[in-house]
Amino acid sequence: MEGFRYIPGVVSLEFDEKACVGCGLCIQVCPHRVFELVAGRARMRDRDACIECGACALNCPPEAIRVTPGVGCAAHIIKSWLATLGLCRSSSSCC
Repeated sequence: MEGFRYIPGVVSLEFDEKACVGCGLCIQVCPHRVFELVAGRARMRDRDACIECGACALNCPPEAIRVTPGVGCAAHIIKSWLATLGLCRSSSSCC
């Protein structure tokens, strides 16, 4: 997944920097390093790298992050990977 790029400008990820408490959990759980810590608060480093997995939003104590997991291209890519690994019969019939 190194170098993965999402379609620019279509991700559902929203981040309220003012609500961030600087816990860093989003940075720890994001598989694509979308966030970084700057001056004690998270900020989006690369929004278009987001695959909408939802890990950041689920782990954000102040709920400063919102994302709709399982939609759009990210869902298709994940289903395709699962099918390639033999975990689904086809990329359209699982998950």
